[in-house]
Amino acid sequence: MSTEQITALINATAAAWEAGDGEAYGANFTADATYITFVGTVYSGRDEIASAHQALFDKFLKDSVLVDDILEIRFLGPDTAVVTSRGDVGKHGSRPSKLSKVQTYTVVREADGQWRIAAFQNTKRKALMEKISFAFAPATVPAGR
Repeated sequence: MSTEQITALINATAAAWEAGDGEAYGANFTADATYITFVGTVYSGRDEIASAHQALFDKFLKDSVLVDDILEIRFLGPDTAVVTSRGDVGKHGSRPSKLSKVQTYTVVREADGQWRIAAFQNTKRKALMEKISFAFAPATVPAGR
């Protein structure tokens, strides 16, 4: 099991994003991957993920960078891991001042030995709602906070 290989996979997605290369971005996913955006859009499969991201890179995400700070890599077996991270999108060459999203990746090692993303979930954090919840229900504060 290699955290280095999984970290390299996540870094490769960020590099493809920064290059604006939907095909390279999609290559990091399994052929039947599921990708859920923070607005709730569901993409199915590497090809759809690649083509949708190319359209985004050509328009709304042109010249942007993806920042993805890994919080945890947890192995569920020799060929499966769950990655939790915080991230966001910034303008080309600059890191966003705040990482407002939380991601969960399910990564698998495929028959060719390569780690790829089988499922991705992106959630926009609502910091104010967290503060309110924590104030009124302190038992909901996560242990690592």
